[in-house]
Amino acid sequence: MSDVAEDVAVAAPFAPVIPYAFAKRAGLVPLGTADAHGRPLIGLRPDADRSALVELRRAMGRAIAVEPLAADRFEQALSDHYAIDGQAAALLGGAIGLDDLGELPSSEDLLDSADDAPAIRLINGIIADAVRQGVSDIHVEPFETGLVVRMRIDGVLSERLRLPAAVAPVVVSRIKVMSRLDIAERRLPQDGRIGLSIGGRLLDVRVSTLPGRAGERVVLRILDKEAAGIDTDQLGMPPAVDRAFRAALAEPNGIMLVTGPTGAGKTTTLYAALRSLNDGSRNILTVEDPIEYAVDGVGQTQVNPKVGLDFAAGLRAILRQDPDVVMVGEIRDGETAQIATQASLTGHLVLSTLHTNDAVGAITRLRDMKVEPFLIASTLRAVIAQRLVRRLCPVCSIADTPSPAVRAALKLKRDPTVRVARGCEACGHIGYRGRIGLFEVIRIDDTIRAIINDDGDEAAIAKHAFATADTLAKAARRLVREGVTSPDEALRIIRGDGADD
Repeated sequence: MSDVAEDVAVAAPFAPVIPYAFAKRAGLVPLGTADAHGRPLIGLRPDADRSALVELRRAMGRAIAVEPLAADRFEQALSDHYAIDGQAAALLGGAIGLDDLGELPSSEDLLDSADDAPAIRLINGIIADAVRQGVSDIHVEPFETGLVVRMRIDGVLSERLRLPAAVAPVVVSRIKVMSRLDIAERRLPQDGRIGLSIGGRLLDVRVSTLPGRAGERVVLRILDKEAAGIDTDQLGMPPAVDRAFRAALAEPNGIMLVTGPTGAGKTTTLYAALRSLNDGSRNILTVEDPIEYAVDGVGQTQVNPKVGLDFAAGLRAILRQDPDVVMVGEIRDGETAQIATQASLTGHLVLSTLHTNDAVGAITRLRDMKVEPFLIASTLRAVIAQRLVRRLCPVCSIADTPSPAVRAALKLKRDPTVRVARGCEACGHIGYRGRIGLFEVIRIDDTIRAIINDDGDEAAIAKHAFATADTLAKAARRLVREGVTSPDEALRIIRGDGADD
């Protein structure tokens, strides 16, 4: 291990710089803190090579302290440390020479790649930087003036990198190679995927290309496979919504819908529902586009329009597989809606999503799809509408007095004090860190069934459903009053919903 000594240095009082390959092989990771005696704290994997500690201490020239870590905690610490060690930032900020593309790295672990090919290092650096910051989507956009890389954090896009226009074809081609797409085809959109690991953390990167005026645009959606393990009690639903949600899942048959725009967290909610039902006593089958997370014990099918396998065809096939629970990724047309309704009438619990603004809108949407009102009334069990709003950064948010217009829109008292975003290093100068869910639920009871049967309008349904329950607007206002989010974020939800309460 003498070759390691030359590469180990002290970047900060408690953060020695250790090569990633050495740290992973030896089973040790800097924790970035010190013990009571001021010695840098090093985390140890259960099977760590203890002799590596001697080498590390010699290379650092100072005493160190160790902390045993369970295997899963070690992998998380390894991923966190090496995603933020400046590797990605250095790659993004450095000069990019594209004369030699080289070959793809043989290792499946991005952090363990020693390949010096500039295009590969650039892409690896972009993805590693995105994972560190919790980015959901990476947009690679060519323009005549240059190649722009934007990242979506907590639902908001921001520009992170700008490169010369000549770089665009090379970067796009390398991404297409990594995702096994046809690099010669530049006239048609293509879809692919890249399976990656960063410090033991499994990622699935979905790749979509789209021909544009200045070249092909590429969007990479990062799916963290660990997110598939979320349980229903981690969704953050208010008690009333959680009770209705669990009651609908306990039904032996019927339809439960989750509604909201793209990026509202509908899929996360459905996967949490599947996990709660996946106890081995039920046959659970899904048809999705695409399959976002693999779930052991659940039969998952991906639609393939090229061979005629759409949601309707997939749902028909699933119903011949003796299912107890069926999850349809999205009800997009009348045919799928009709089959889902018939499936619920024949003893199946059907879970699905709809793109509507609120919970009541789902009932109207089913009517528009020519589902008979009596079928909606007899099969629908619950509709949950949800949104995601950004949480204010707890470090830098400041108190403020909103304008009269904001007070009126949020129905705040005469002289309220709210909290607003400011921005600091802890939140990347954005002012927000993370997101929280907003929910509203309609539990279909006898009164609502009668209104649906009588072809009642949305106002009548909403009046009964939300007489004592929160709407999305009320939930947003509550978070503003509690200082969890800002008035701007709440108004985004309230204005999007249209009707006030």
